[in-house]
Amino acid sequence: MTDIKLPDYLPSWMSDHINTYLDDGEAGHLWDASLGGGEGMITTLLLTTKGRKSGNTLILPLIYRPTDDGGFCVIASKGGAPAHPAWFLNLQANQDIQLKVANDEFKAVAKVAEGEEREKLWSLMEAYFAPYASYKAATDREIPVVVFYPA
Repeated sequence: MTDIKLPDYLPSWMSDHINTYLDDGEAGHLWDASLGGGEGMITTLLLTTKGRKSGNTLILPLIYRPTDDGGFCVIASKGGAPAHPAWFLNLQANQDIQLKVANDEFKAVAKVAEGEEREKLWSLMEAYFAPYASYKAATDREIPVVVFYPA
């Protein structure tokens, strides 16, 4: 994954985080949540997808929590924007994805949580990263809760 060129439009803190993560998964695994309105150091993973329009390889850090069944839960919040984030739309178009969690790299599949499972995982994630509550309040869309599983 280290041959990926990051897009110019990413904020510098995100590019720096991705580059740190690619160079040293242990160092990049934890992210300073104060940069995103949270508190403390929190766990992140790197998601690699293919752009549904561009076909380019795209990489993005996402906050995650492990699930009881061996998955990795993330929130497709886009900061409470009215539209889903591009990475989520890319997943809907193409499930050929890869994750890097600390120094472990593997192919994965994604599942959108629904019903009680979604509510339980949303609560888990909101307790971990409090800004998700304000993201939820800022939008009329139901923010997807996604669980990645090793393929």
